[in-house]
Amino acid sequence: MRFEVRLTDEAEADLRDIFDFVSSQASVARAQAYVNRIIGFLAGLDVFPERGTIREDIKPGLRIIGFERSACIAFLVEGDSVVILRVLYAGRQVEFGA
Repeated sequence: MRFEVRLTDEAEADLRDIFDFVSSQASVARAQAYVNRIIGFLAGLDVFPERGTIREDIKPGLRIIGFERSACIAFLVEGDSVVILRVLYAGRQVEFGA
């Protein structure tokens, strides 16, 4: 069974912010390559989404998985969908609503 991977508006904004940050620190080409790798990784959650660390203490059903030791992806598995809540770069911390 394949799952549909969907990004929230916040996750899409996170990807734009990551692109802006990396391009300001390195180059547009490196930023695009990095964001493309993240997008490819997210797409791979369609096959086996039940991975990562379960963080019920933060939000019911929340899973966190690392990406290249520089980003964390917060997501939920809801039915046949994987909902990407946030893509957090370089140790950012955020609050998740209940």
